[in-house]
Amino acid sequence: MVGDSWTHKIARVCVMPLIHTPVTPNHLTALRLITGIAACAAFAVGTRYWDIWGGWLWLGSTFLDRADGELARISGKITPGGHTFDMISDTAVTSLFFLGAGIGLRHTALGDFAIIAGVMGSLGVFAAEYFAEIIDQMNTDTGEKAYAGRWGFDFDDVLYLFAPVVWLGWQMPFVLGASVGAPVFALYTWYRLHQRRRGAIKRNG
Repeated sequence: MVGDSWTHKIARVCVMPLIHTPVTPNHLTALRLITGIAACAAFAVGTRYWDIWGGWLWLGSTFLDRADGELARISGKITPGGHTFDMISDTAVTSLFFLGAGIGLRHTALGDFAIIAGVMGSLGVFAAEYFAEIIDQMNTDTGEKAYAGRWGFDFDDVLYLFAPVVWLGWQMPFVLGASVGAPVFALYTWYRLHQRRRGAIKRNG
C-alpha cells in the first residue's frame, strides 16, 4: 500500500524525477544503509563536532528510508529481494543508533556501563523490529501495520527525533531509557505476534 504520511508524500515528490533513470530503489536503500552506519559511527566518537555531523547524516538516512519505498511503488520496481534489503537496512541502522550513542557516552559518568546500556537498547530494538515485521507480513492482505500512525505521521517517524536528541545532548537519558524500554517493547511486540498467531490457528482450525 502507498503510504500517506507527510514524509511519504514529501519523499514521493522528491523521487519523481528518478522514475525513468537508472537509479533503483536498491540504490537508495544502499545509500540509506551507508549514511545510517556513518551517522552511528559519528555518534560513537562522543564529541560535539561529530554529534552534529552524525545528526545530519541520520536525518538524511531516515529520509532515504522513505524515498526508497516510494520510488519502488511509483516506478513499479517492487521486488521481494528489495523489500528484504530494505528491512535489513532499517533494522540494522535503528539498532546501531543505540550502540553508537552508548559507545559515545563511555567518557561520561556512566563509564563502561554506557556501552552495556547501548547494547541492551540495540538488541531490544532489533528484536522489536523483527517481530513487528512478521506482524506486518501477516497483515499484507489488509495493509494494517503492527503499529499504526496518526495525524499524518507514521509510528517510525519518531526516528527523525533522534538527531535533535543528540544535538541537545540528551543521549544519556535516551540510551538509559532504551536499555530498559526497548527490551520491554520487544517482549510486548512478541506477545502481540503470539496472540496474532494463536488467533490465526483458531480461525483455521
